[in-house]
Amino acid sequence: MTEEASGLPHQPGSQWYDNEAGPLVRPYAMTGGRTKPGPSDVRFDLIALVTLDGSAPGPGDDSTLGPEHRTLIELCRTETQSVAELAAGADLPVGVVRVLLGDLVESGCVKVSRPVPPAQLPDEMILREVIDGLRAL
Repeated sequence: MTEEASGLPHQPGSQWYDNEAGPLVRPYAMTGGRTKPGPSDVRFDLIALVTLDGSAPGPGDDSTLGPEHRTLIELCRTETQSVAELAAGADLPVGVVRVLLGDLVESGCVKVSRPVPPAQLPDEMILREVIDGLRAL
């Protein structure tokens, strides 16, 4: 089997590139081997909403953030996004995104909020009564 047919690198010194998969960077390399999003008490459910904080660095700012952190910041720059949307937009596994978001929360770059649970939403009957009352005015 040739190197090209096996999908292995075909150039000497190109061990971080696979012909079929593209660049090879393992998730644990992006997170420094961490699997949990740090000591923060924020839950990173798939539907948790991530908003850019005013103290987030701009595109040209020199900081200690890695390229994956910057990608998540840029995705949040246009609008609030869920953890699932960020994972899809950054083309990263959700577990990696959770760890990276933990870093961003601790550094004050982003805020994470949870959507209102359905149990806390007003009952449909109450809303209908309010609408009926407004129509009666």
